[in-house]
Amino acid sequence: MAASNKKETVKQAVAGRTTGQFRCLYCFKRLSPPRGATEFTCPNCNYAWRVWWFNPGEPRIRGPVWENYEKLTKEKMQQGGV
Repeated sequence: MAASNKKETVKQAVAGRTTGQFRCLYCFKRLSPPRGATEFTCPNCNYAWRVWWFNPGEPRIRGPVWENYEKLTKEKMQQGGV
């Protein structure tokens, strides 16, 4: 690959990135938590996620808030399965 093509590929990759957002691991919608939040609930599917901040503008999901996850799972199972 030529150097100019490599630079263009890098520019395209950087242009396509979204900062300050992550995807819900349940419904895959993009979420924008408030800066510094340690927990965030997806407004689409109501799953709560623990949030870690890679740097002040880059949130990452650490995992589910287990108490909420277990409650939602029990409710869905009572309604006839997932």
